[in-house]
Amino acid sequence: MFRVVSNHRTLIALALAGTALTTGAIAHAAPPRAPKTASAKQEALPSPEAVLATLNRANSAQMKAMRAEPIPLTTGGAVREISSNWVSATYYVGAARLARITQDKETLKFLTDAAEHYNYALRGAKTPKAMLNADEMAIGDLYEELYARRRQEGVIMPLRQRLDWALPHLTRQPIPEHLVWWWSDALFMAPPVLARMSAQTGDAKYLKAMDTQWWRTFSRLYDPDESLYYRDERFIERRDEQGRKLFWSRGNGWVMGGMARVLEAMPADYIQRPRYLAIFQAMSKRIAGLQRADGLWSSSLLQPERFPEAETSGSAFFVYALAWGINHGVLDRATYLPVVVKGWKSLEAQMLPNGMLGAVQKTGDQPVTTAPDDIGPYGAGAFLLAGLEVMNLSKPVTALPLAEPAPDAAAFVTATMPTPAVPRTVRGPEEEARHATEMKAVAALAYDPLIEGPGLAPAQVPSAAPGQPTPPKMIFRMAPPPAGQDKPRATVRYAPERYDDILWENDRTAHRIYGPALEQYEPPSTSGIDAWGKSVRYPFMTRQLRTGDQHAYHGEGIDYYNVKTYRGAGGLGVWDGGKLWVSRNWKDYKILKDGPDAASFKVSYAPWKVGDKREVWESRIFTLPMGTNFTRMVSTFGSNAKGPVTVAIGVTKAPTAKTAGDLRADKAKGVFSFWDVTDPDKGTMGVALLIDPRQIVDVVETDSDWLALVKVTPGKPFVYYMGAAWDKGLDFHSRAEWETYVFAQKPDFNPEH
Repeated sequence: MFRVVSNHRTLIALALAGTALTTGAIAHAAPPRAPKTASAKQEALPSPEAVLATLNRANSAQMKAMRAEPIPLTTGGAVREISSNWVSATYYVGAARLARITQDKETLKFLTDAAEHYNYALRGAKTPKAMLNADEMAIGDLYEELYARRRQEGVIMPLRQRLDWALPHLTRQPIPEHLVWWWSDALFMAPPVLARMSAQTGDAKYLKAMDTQWWRTFSRLYDPDESLYYRDERFIERRDEQGRKLFWSRGNGWVMGGMARVLEAMPADYIQRPRYLAIFQAMSKRIAGLQRADGLWSSSLLQPERFPEAETSGSAFFVYALAWGINHGVLDRATYLPVVVKGWKSLEAQMLPNGMLGAVQKTGDQPVTTAPDDIGPYGAGAFLLAGLEVMNLSKPVTALPLAEPAPDAAAFVTATMPTPAVPRTVRGPEEEARHATEMKAVAALAYDPLIEGPGLAPAQVPSAAPGQPTPPKMIFRMAPPPAGQDKPRATVRYAPERYDDILWENDRTAHRIYGPALEQYEPPSTSGIDAWGKSVRYPFMTRQLRTGDQHAYHGEGIDYYNVKTYRGAGGLGVWDGGKLWVSRNWKDYKILKDGPDAASFKVSYAPWKVGDKREVWESRIFTLPMGTNFTRMVSTFGSNAKGPVTVAIGVTKAPTAKTAGDLRADKAKGVFSFWDVTDPDKGTMGVALLIDPRQIVDVVETDSDWLALVKVTPGKPFVYYMGAAWDKGLDFHSRAEWETYVFAQKPDFNPEH
């Protein structure tokens, strides 16, 4: 758990500075001190059953009202109708969350109707600026929800394509003058969609882009003295005659609601998570202190007498966020529960006789007067979110992040999907019978990817030759190499299209190391060595990368060995003070020989620190001849200090599984043989190091690597060998076969040869 900082100004300062607080298994900070306005009296909790009845009534009323409105062709200005804009999208968020609890088929049909009407797509296609508009991305949460529950690829494809297009703009360097998310509302609309996309796909790039843009918006619009957000930069210098700043209630509600939804999808160990929690807690303390006697919040938070009437859209978001904070252990229950209960009762009092939530400030960008019968789908969405959290106040704290909804059963999916009407031309018994026969033919004759898709059809499933292991499951088979490129050879290639990788392989094994471009794309990135499984004699790495999915088997090999920032298969560093000090990726390279009998190249690593005073640098020559699984490496270190260097040559302990593989170490012979945990489908990787036993001083273990320590004199080259094998490849199918080969090697440690 990260350290408690009771002064919220200190928390804000840390967030403003981008300080990453220490995280642990518990992903929230201690709550701030109680707001002076919070009542110490414990009020009775609303009955969950009564709250649910209220939510169902409000939801039914909102659906009925939206169904009664004609759907406009252009939805940008729609404020009451089914649409794809943020107005309706905010309601969809709340309705979808309610449907998780109620499993109400009509709500899911309504949400699916809306999604299918817009073909699971987003507005804004006319201009790049509109395509980046966060308001247009808000409906993405609906598509993600339906995807989570149904696992239908077409539901998520258009959204993911749009987000992929947006990522370079969200992370653009240097920071442009104009922000993509330049207004506070944006932090509710797009960030949760991006964070959730990372959670659903396992691809961290969406969360990274969201985080980058979030803090850019924060730095422009957050006022650390007030712990509140300006709606946009136009309002930063605005003051009334009393010198008071203008902070819009719903604008700050958007931020707090968006922050809660982001934190639900963000991994518990995400480096920036404590910053979000610090600001959430500071804003919660400030907002709780601004609650009015009637339980609501003024449209202009610091000018309550100017807008004394009820306003529910901002208030509903505040009740939602504060109750959410209690339910997830982010806010102190005793401090904030009275605020939430009072706020919820006040929201309920604004419900209209028809079940709709009233006193919803109309669409806009700043405080305006609100009438009791003003309504809006976004207000209903906030109300549903608030009520769902109020229902949970009697339950134990729920840890974050939240899991995605489990997929629905097939029968339930069918029951909640709209049924298209038959064509108007189908009239009379004869035509109805013909139509039914046609639909059966469609079902029987059409290609079905779920049954016959790549990797599933019999023609795509490779069979093992006699005595050979069964290959991994194949997603699709890549095209065979062009004529003349299907012959065994050793080769090395610089791959700028893959972030400056250097690839080398021969007829038996394949490897790569990482270059400067990857440091920018996946920081931190270091000098570990990657090992690939290979099941053909000819070169395949370049074509495997071009599939766009090198981590899957496409008939010739696979990259499923995870280097991360560890040593991988024979990467090295310097051991000093009981700690491993490693370089970043290579800084320059030279290809010495590109086959056919051998692949050889040289790389240099920029100076890096070792301890407080020493700095070292390295150059290394890699040589992989044909007919062997071992790459010979000649390494030369430089140093700014005299005396030997203790170099650590490593093997990652758990490159393909959560648990470590097994290392057999023979210091006397200088042989280190690693056999990994077996993946049920992908098989097992073996790695070996051959090191001059005269140089070995110790073998140590870190959390991530096994390390053989050798004494090295700066300026004097030394030699070691690294080899790898795959038990689904062509040469070794068991640990015994691999180790027989490894221990039979006769390495040449003379750097002059």
